[in-house]
Amino acid sequence: MTLTRQLPLHFEFRANQTFEDFFPGSNPEVINHLKKSIEGNGERQIFLWGQSGQGKSHLLQACCHQAQSQQLSSFYFVFSAFELPDPAMLSGLDKLDIICFDNIQHIAGNPAWEQAFFNFFNLHRDQGHTLILSASCPPNKIDIQLPDLKTRLNWGLTLKIQPLSDEERITALIFKAGQMGFEISPQVGRFLLTHYDRDLSSLWVLLKKLDRASLAAKRKLTLPFLKQILNEVNRDD
Repeated sequence: MTLTRQLPLHFEFRANQTFEDFFPGSNPEVINHLKKSIEGNGERQIFLWGQSGQGKSHLLQACCHQAQSQQLSSFYFVFSAFELPDPAMLSGLDKLDIICFDNIQHIAGNPAWEQAFFNFFNLHRDQGHTLILSASCPPNKIDIQLPDLKTRLNWGLTLKIQPLSDEERITALIFKAGQMGFEISPQVGRFLLTHYDRDLSSLWVLLKKLDRASLAAKRKLTLPFLKQILNEVNRDD
């Protein structure tokens, strides 16, 4: 068996990226549609879009976790803007119950990938399986050259992830820290938003550093202690 045929059978589950670990903000309806789709009571095709750092990858991983809990076969793959894998990786994926492709916009303009994905799409759909796609823009804005594929990407349900307000970001930080086993105050959350990268993915990474520092020092995360840690983080970076 070649590597390209083995690849679809394995992917890395991100342990803390379930629906329960996702702070919904203004997106409970999005989560509800995804859950229903996985359970077989919703749309067979969902296209999820939004800006980077709003949780698309988390939600696609959560779909796979949900599928696993229901003894359904699933697969997750994120496309890169820098390099695409061999389209042969799609071989056999049509047999799986749930397929989640992240950043699907990156196959646009690649004739081999567009044709291969079109073929996969038809086989997967003909078997009644579920396809979840994500991108940074809605499907009608993706520069797909193959007309039939462009049409198919616009089938199903298109959902936009609504960005979090500042207050929701602070609540999300408190929520995430609580899941990690430590506490931060609203004041600490507000300070982080004001003085650090506002991208949620970067903030989650920072929370892990804060958790380790707090445990090592056996101190609560007060504002003075936070400032000290951030100074050390900035020096390390």
